[in-house]
Amino acid sequence: MNSAHSSSLTRLPSHLSTIVPVPAPVLSLLVLFALGLATGCGSSSPGPPKFSGNTSVVVVLSSTANDQVTNFNLYLQTLTLTNQSGKTVTLLSSQQPVEFMHLNGGIEPLTTVTVPQDIYTSAAVTLGGAEFVCVSQDPNGGLLISHYSGVDQGPVVDLPSPITVTGDSMTLSLNLQVSSSAVFPSCYTSPIFAGYSMSPTFSLTPLVLSTSPRNPASGLVTGLQATVASVGATGPSMTLTIPAVSFGTRTVVADTNSATVFQGISGFSALASGMFLNLDGALQSDGSLLATRIEVENPSALNIYTGPIISVDNLAPDVLQLYGRTEMGPLVTDPVNNQPGQYWEIPYFDYSSSTFQISGQLTNVLSLPFVPSFNAANIVAGQNVDITSGVLTIGGTNYTPANTITLIPQTVDGTVEGSATSGNFTIYTASLASYDLFPQLAVQPGQTTLLTNPNQVEVYVDSNTQMVNSTSLAVGSTFRFYGLVFNDNGTLRMDCGLVSDGVSFSPQTAANAHLDVGQTQVVREGQVGLKKIIRTVTRANQVQP
Repeated sequence: MNSAHSSSLTRLPSHLSTIVPVPAPVLSLLVLFALGLATGCGSSSPGPPKFSGNTSVVVVLSSTANDQVTNFNLYLQTLTLTNQSGKTVTLLSSQQPVEFMHLNGGIEPLTTVTVPQDIYTSAAVTLGGAEFVCVSQDPNGGLLISHYSGVDQGPVVDLPSPITVTGDSMTLSLNLQVSSSAVFPSCYTSPIFAGYSMSPTFSLTPLVLSTSPRNPASGLVTGLQATVASVGATGPSMTLTIPAVSFGTRTVVADTNSATVFQGISGFSALASGMFLNLDGALQSDGSLLATRIEVENPSALNIYTGPIISVDNLAPDVLQLYGRTEMGPLVTDPVNNQPGQYWEIPYFDYSSSTFQISGQLTNVLSLPFVPSFNAANIVAGQNVDITSGVLTIGGTNYTPANTITLIPQTVDGTVEGSATSGNFTIYTASLASYDLFPQLAVQPGQTTLLTNPNQVEVYVDSNTQMVNSTSLAVGSTFRFYGLVFNDNGTLRMDCGLVSDGVSFSPQTAANAHLDVGQTQVVREGQVGLKKIIRTVTRANQVQP
């Protein structure tokens, strides 16, 4: 019998302990009775899993990160599992590009494959290329964007425990551990890239799907940026293209039903190929999505960029600059070969005639105890946005007009400094690391909008907030907060939709940098009228595909 049963036994007091002779027939019966009890206890324990055939396995992507890295692109070539006897099965066999920082705390589907049922004890990934990017303040007053694309070790896939593949279907989460994968003392170092290393490190774990998921931990995909590739002719289904990195995409099928909420369009019949969507959906056992929300920010947009604003410059009124984490559309035409689709990492936009809007992903915005607003007067560097446009312009005196600028949720990694209440909300004061984009970008010269304390954000949590953190929100503890960040008269305030376990702040060093032999620096002057200098420093010891 197991220890749980034995711990319930009661010992007799010592003065009652007596040896009593037992007749042989009675002893035999007692032995048989004891054997029966042992057999009964054994049958209540779960036996080894029974394997019979194959299981449909959905692989989703995720990441766990603090705010030190702005972009992390990987080209996944293969993903394999190895069982107890050393036999290997393939989960991914064709190259798939992935940008991981927008997946911090979230999930996106990667692939669905049939896998023989078994117990798998190890996994492996191969890469066709890798790059991480950080953004920081240049001591000379500009911005530094550092690209590091040398894989020094790995990649490594950690299985916290063996994976038992059984049943009709199951889901596995491939989670990039960003802080272990990208190690560097600070974005700006002396010499350039001193202390930098890249060792892509993943964890692979089962993810249990809910039929009505409310957060990524139970299978809810949130804020998926996608292009409609095709719309089903016979039913409410569509094929979507997901932006991955600057030169790649993936596809996923999404269905709708009567409960799907449409924002920006009247309904499914208004969807058309080429439209850009912001979508929430429940992951299905076949790897498709059942859309719970579909938002179309601009039905007529030709291009869309998604990422953090990196400057709002008063030297050229109504012009901002974005770091393009992902992008969709024909983008820029290459003047050499006259082909569209060229990626521009740091585009400038004219927002003098833009429509400013707030994503409909969070439903409690109007219940906040402050007036949430997002407009030309309070837009600030560090906020995460979608920008739609027509044809992009990358030079000359004309900037690309931004048709719409939509504030969308973002993840910040912060340490709780205190809390208060207001109505139905608990307000947590969270301090940010010095490398977070808000404090880094706020000290640029010539900022149009100034923050009172860019190192701090007020986080508003109510009953709508999904709490998947494993510890309480105690002072001194670090958490990842996902939500809409507003600039309220110089104070950063977040309407928080999700709280996850945090990632420890990475230690930083300050240094004056210079270039070494063999390293390259591209100095990009701002377009005519802008004096800001963007220094892009690149180190690559690996050929990109």
